[in-house]
Amino acid sequence: MNRRTSRAHAVVTGAGSGIGRAFALELAKRGGKVVCADLDEATAKETVVLIEQAGGEAIAVACDVAIEQQVRQLSEAATTWLGRTPDLVINNAGIGAGGLPVGEAPLDDWQRTLGVNLWGVIHGCHVFVPQLREHGRGGIINVASAAGFTAAPRMAAYNVSKAGVVSLSETLAAELAGTGVAVTVLCPTFVRTNIFGGELIDPAAAEVARRIARLAGFSPERVARMTLDAHDRGRLYVMPQLDAKALWRLKRLAPAPYARVAGLMGRFAPEPEPTQEER
Repeated sequence: MNRRTSRAHAVVTGAGSGIGRAFALELAKRGGKVVCADLDEATAKETVVLIEQAGGEAIAVACDVAIEQQVRQLSEAATTWLGRTPDLVINNAGIGAGGLPVGEAPLDDWQRTLGVNLWGVIHGCHVFVPQLREHGRGGIINVASAAGFTAAPRMAAYNVSKAGVVSLSETLAAELAGTGVAVTVLCPTFVRTNIFGGELIDPAAAEVARRIARLAGFSPERVARMTLDAHDRGRLYVMPQLDAKALWRLKRLAPAPYARVAGLMGRFAPEPEPTQEER
């Protein structure tokens, strides 16, 4: 097994909380140096403090992954601090969105969701992959979601963004085959993070998701460990939970019945909270 996550010189986006913070802390435990990037620099600095308290090395960098120039600046900051280009990049930054069907969800929500969840990963790959390819080592981990293939109703923008990340990762795996650069895409279901509190998620739907995550979700620390170990083994797909694996297989075996069942389940989803005007 190639222990590429051991003593890695890594960049983690969305490192201020949730799975991103868990990735950063775990990489530091494995002896790595970590560049913790986040839109909220204050939370990224909190992650750095946790790493330093545990004896690790890290810096915080403010970065909006939806803006290419900021990702390029992140690359420059990482190279300067690390003393060389990173050998592991984790494109994790993302936001939650959902609650309304196609045609009712505002286009602004679509643009913001795709801007962060899909374009953020595209920017990360566009900037960092050429560096990895040139040096013939290291890896890319893209954080998608089981939503990228489960296609749950009322989550179109989120589903599309994560499906794009899966497709991008598959394409990269083909393009980088034989180069020494590994590609992994993470597709979890429910993880106990703060993503359900996003401003683009309907409050009623968010509360249901939080409840499920509390009861059946994995911790971000467990997901991070499993993903890094799988990356070391050269795995392309990581689906930490059994329900993700079952849905992946079911949809491929019986796509039409799957869509009908998903549609029926969607009818039982909570209705969005009425606006102040509707009240």
